[in-house]
Amino acid sequence: MGGPADASAMLLPLLPMRDGVAPSYMWVQELAPGPALAYLLARFADVTESTWRDRMARREVIDGSGVVLGPDSLLRRGLRIWYYRELDDETPIPFEEQILYRDAHLLVVDKPHFLPTTPGGRFLHESLLVRLKHKLGEEQLIPIHRLDRETAGVVLFSLRAENRGAYQSLFQQRSVEKVYEALAPAMPDRAFPFIHRSRMVDGTPFFRMEEAPGEPNSETLIDVIEPRAEGMLYRLQPRTGRKHQLRVHMAALGAPILNDAFYPVALPIKEDDFINPLKLLARAIAFDDPVSGERRRFESVRTL
Repeated sequence: MGGPADASAMLLPLLPMRDGVAPSYMWVQELAPGPALAYLLARFADVTESTWRDRMARREVIDGSGVVLGPDSLLRRGLRIWYYRELDDETPIPFEEQILYRDAHLLVVDKPHFLPTTPGGRFLHESLLVRLKHKLGEEQLIPIHRLDRETAGVVLFSLRAENRGAYQSLFQQRSVEKVYEALAPAMPDRAFPFIHRSRMVDGTPFFRMEEAPGEPNSETLIDVIEPRAEGMLYRLQPRTGRKHQLRVHMAALGAPILNDAFYPVALPIKEDDFINPLKLLARAIAFDDPVSGERRRFESVRTL
């Protein structure tokens, strides 16, 4: 239906970035869509009529030709509509990101716990991407990969559309070395290091993953760093990049990561517990830079 504009795509936004928020877009696909206001109310049930009227009065709803749309503007099939996504009463995330490295092509950031990498759901301005766009004024900024909202650590961003694909291909080709740290219960019957492989599939509820019989599609190298009062500090090196892979693997081994609200079972949804974050940190990332040819290694300054 649409999403934040990507300057590398052919769909160039016709509204400027605003406070770090790139305009979103949607396509009109119905044969007889009718007037703009009625159409938008039908498509976005959670957005009120007064909100759309206010956006239109501010000239912030336009078509693909740059024509400002009003409540009675007649739409046609195939039309593209640009608008800004807005949220009321967004909960502040009281932790700050830290820039570890920047050049003309690459931005490396140390993400705090609880901050999502990109906007979604109840998070917009309180996302790493929007925060960085607002602070740096870089409209072309795009994450090369992502971390779960609950996970802290190193995240890479592309600053230039022309070589973004080269960096993204590193992850697709598994040419990136990723090291995580996790606090979890001890596994006294295990000989370290060892490799855990499993088949991961979509679970229940929809936001969870689970292991299932069949050919493995996920792999993690697990080692011990040191004992802690809360349990054991582990070094985790994923060889694949499945959603929630490290959290699923540790839970399956009987050592769920401390403060994990999803695994081994999903707890009732509640407000974020800022005092007790998930004890999982993307410690370091290393790769051969496809632009400069240099060996790169970036490490988080955070601790668990």
